[in-house]
Amino acid sequence: MELAYIPSPSHGVLYLGPIPLRGYAFCIIIGVFIAVWLGNKRWVARGGRSGTVADIAVWAVPFGLVGGRLYHVITDYELYFGEGRDWVDAFKVWEGGLGIWGAIALGALGAWIGARRRGIPLPAYADAVAPGIALAQAMGRWGNWFNQELYGRETHVPWALHITSSEGGRVPGYYHPTFLYESLWCIGVALLVIWADRRFRMGHGRAFALYVAAYCVGRAWIEYMRVDDAHHILGLRLNDWTALIVFLLAVAYMVVSARKRPGREAVVEPGVSDGGTAGAEAATEDAAGEGTVARAADGTGDGTGHKAEGTAEEKDGGKAAVKAADDPRDPADADAVPAKDEAESAKKS
Repeated sequence: MELAYIPSPSHGVLYLGPIPLRGYAFCIIIGVFIAVWLGNKRWVARGGRSGTVADIAVWAVPFGLVGGRLYHVITDYELYFGEGRDWVDAFKVWEGGLGIWGAIALGALGAWIGARRRGIPLPAYADAVAPGIALAQAMGRWGNWFNQELYGRETHVPWALHITSSEGGRVPGYYHPTFLYESLWCIGVALLVIWADRRFRMGHGRAFALYVAAYCVGRAWIEYMRVDDAHHILGLRLNDWTALIVFLLAVAYMVVSARKRPGREAVVEPGVSDGGTAGAEAATEDAAGEGTVARAADGTGDGTGHKAEGTAEEKDGGKAAVKAADDPRDPADADAVPAKDEAESAKKS
């Protein structure tokens, strides 16, 4: 008798009247919202405008979904085009089957289109959304739990996943919950990227490359544990080879980028960060101009920054003007004081 295990849901879909509510789709949608929310916070912190991440995601997300489905269908084509299979099933995304490699590749193309339309450098955008993408993957893996798929080898550990469905060649039993392993790994990747980005101020796409490299490391050992059907090359599953190649490319990019373009972008969105700098410089120039005019007016400068030597009379006149300006009495009253003094002197004489 198993004392502890992770139960599988009896149904992966609930019906609200005639409308099906699928757990797999909910996990994908929630993951997208998490990625956009966190990406927006990081983008604003980098000096971008709030809402830009969501605007570009309108392009990236559909491209990513199409890319993920294409990768899955191409690498597992026998599930849809083999003998006795229905090719229409290739369009049933809600039944599971999104390859992260295709999702990232085609999603990047969509993001490039959206970023280009906004005049934004794609590497800066990728750095901002990288941890959010990892968290979206962590959430999306729970969709595999709803569908009772992509589990590992049989095990009797306390956290074993209890598979109850026998559809699609499944054998009920207790298996390694690889969906949970990958979900936890993706959360760790997100935290790693956030920490490294703060610690080393990563820019020009290096934070995104770190996310890719770290994810590939985890995906390699998790993929090795899975027991679902997959193509093998030289004894390794296809996704293991993909993870190895992508890992090497990501590391190479980080090294080359750090040498050619060290540091971080000063401006990530035109009209936001650079606009503020230009405004500050203009204000500084205006202040300098006003100071020059003031020096020319009070006799301490000639309007070009050179000191002017004033005569004693000019200085005395300036002092009198200041004293008159400080006198709280009305100017007319001030002029009347000397006349009053002269009248009193005439009476005494």
